[in-house]
Amino acid sequence: MTESARAVFLSYASQDAEAARRICEALRAAGIEVWFDQSELRGGEVWDQMIHHQIRDCSLFIPLISANTEGRTEGYFRREWRLAIERTHDMSDRAPFVVPVVIDDTKDKGADVPEPFLRVHWTRLPSGQTPTSFCDRLIALLTGTEKPSQRQPALRPALPVASPRTAVRWIVVAGATVLVAAGISRQAWRLMGPGSGPRSAKVPAAVASEKSIAVLPFVDMSEKHDQEYFSDGLSEELIDHLSHNADLKVIARTSSFAFKGKNDDIRTIARTLGVANLLEGSVRKAGRELRITAQLIRAADGMHLWSESYERQLTDVFKIQQEIATAVAKGLQAKLLPAPLGQHSAPHNIDAYSLYLRGQYFAQRASDADVGQGIAILKQAITLEPDFAPAHVELANAYVYVGTFGIGAAAILDRAREEIDKALRLDPTLRSARNTHANLELIKWDWAAAKQELDELLASGPRDSVALFRRGQLARALGHADEALVYYRQALQLNPLSVLNQVQLAMLLDALRRPEEARAAAEAAIAVNPTVTKAQLLIGLLELDAGRLDAAGAAFERESGDYYRLEGRAIVAFARKRRAESDAALGQLIATYRSTAAVQVA
Repeated sequence: MTESARAVFLSYASQDAEAARRICEALRAAGIEVWFDQSELRGGEVWDQMIHHQIRDCSLFIPLISANTEGRTEGYFRREWRLAIERTHDMSDRAPFVVPVVIDDTKDKGADVPEPFLRVHWTRLPSGQTPTSFCDRLIALLTGTEKPSQRQPALRPALPVASPRTAVRWIVVAGATVLVAAGISRQAWRLMGPGSGPRSAKVPAAVASEKSIAVLPFVDMSEKHDQEYFSDGLSEELIDHLSHNADLKVIARTSSFAFKGKNDDIRTIARTLGVANLLEGSVRKAGRELRITAQLIRAADGMHLWSESYERQLTDVFKIQQEIATAVAKGLQAKLLPAPLGQHSAPHNIDAYSLYLRGQYFAQRASDADVGQGIAILKQAITLEPDFAPAHVELANAYVYVGTFGIGAAAILDRAREEIDKALRLDPTLRSARNTHANLELIKWDWAAAKQELDELLASGPRDSVALFRRGQLARALGHADEALVYYRQALQLNPLSVLNQVQLAMLLDALRRPEEARAAAEAAIAVNPTVTKAQLLIGLLELDAGRLDAAGAAFERESGDYYRLEGRAIVAFARKRRAESDAALGQLIATYRSTAAVQVA
């Protein structure tokens, strides 16, 4: 981590590493710099110096408290705690610093922690599940946006204050077209439905076709474990290769990668993704030497249908990708069509390709810091090989994120269009470029151009989950609710763990007056990501329609998106005829989010 005046230090017992990792990822996704020790190494002069340095310079210190810390009378984390307490002796009483977080049901009364920890408010994040409200709270502390009247004694952080720099809080970013549909009020999206149509029964899960597969993220087995970007990139390239097959169902990256770093058994993974087969493997990269192993597994009985190991030079990586894809297709008795790559969609400079994979890795992590790093790396790749079209596409996608979800000015979308124009000039057939181009047309509300692009994409690739989802967004924006429903469901078959797709489906089903199905879709999104934005708001509105005001209020309070939560508070207070309380919530919404939540205010 680079030195920063706005960094957070995460202190934890080694047994709580998984919960610490979840918190770290959530904070980084919100753009917060985190110092998080992922090493098993503890102690030693150099390590001690590093710890001292980080605790001395960080802005906030977060100790994780649990049954594991309670059960250990000794541990390096206790040294970190003492160092944090020592630092507070030189700090103003008005300066918040220590933010204790409890990750289980440990009680504060009688806890084995430094006495000053007991004088401050404890936050509870069970198993490290981190809502955006906690991230907002830290951002407010780090940026100094808390109001003076809310400052509390030393060590005690201020009450949550939303950061004005936080725009739309979609943590899982599957495409900026959500801005089109999310900009429709509840009444408006309902008006697009056919009214009070009959309820539809829930569709039972279909038996997985034998010609269906999910490519799990390959494991980085490099000596320093620093090639994750390369192993992820290889997995994504294989997904793309296998997708060029009309009769082969290939699960999208978003859903396949949801199992990264987890130990779920193959039957569970296959059942969750709705496939009969899984492809998994590992990558060991040392300099220009590659060792790749891959195996195709039939989920029903765990039988290995095919496996192979490759020891090649880095320059052979594209040949290996094609060999693996061909072998998998043969194992599934499916004909693999050659990828229609133009001259400028296959890299000629292997260093540029490596930079492209690394830049892509960071650009897809959906946080300001990571996307910024991805942009810088992608620019390096383009400098080495200006005519490599996919690098221009990834750079354009990064600009779209910054312009719609990050802190960049709207003008950055013009740079995204410039990059896509370059990519399409280099390779007019590149599907990723055309998908992003369609997305940009949706953002500027050029419905006709978006429709033409998406219809052409689906004619040549009917199993393109991104194009299906965006076609559904377009149909919904134009008021064709039944058509949108078909596209959403098709997209979910190929990307079943997409929380964004599920939330959009829930909104549409609500518009179609199918509350039970709408609730099921919202709950499906929450099951994948408990902190997903807007799902609890939808459940609260469904409870409100049913006249269950207490349940509605409880759902609104569980909503992770701050301005959606304030919207819900205002609505339910008004329904309870508590006008002053409703006006107060509305006033807070306007004061904090007037530039980003016009629909919610309305």
